[in-house]
Amino acid sequence: MNNGARIALNAVAAQTLKVSLPSCIVQITLRQRSTGLYADFSLNGVVTVCGVICQDRTWLIRDSYLGFPGDFIFVDTQGSSDPTYSGLGDRYLLIYVPGQNA
Repeated sequence: MNNGARIALNAVAAQTLKVSLPSCIVQITLRQRSTGLYADFSLNGVVTVCGVICQDRTWLIRDSYLGFPGDFIFVDTQGSSDPTYSGLGDRYLLIYVPGQNA
């Protein structure tokens, strides 16, 4: 994670954001549900990964064949809890790591 980039998030229960990465645009949708925080990913306008549970220090994309030039990971800055919306952008950071799946 040494070359990772922090993705800016808001502490809200549902949000969608776009991230410009080398040669692509990734849209990330985060939704808090009673069973945890979930993420959907679109790559260049095509929904690619849906309903991924967000857990502390666990890769979200995982598979290189999906075409992402890297991967995303949540990090709990105060321990090892799985992220919840109320701590997004402060306690729970979303980090993009280039080349992780490339």
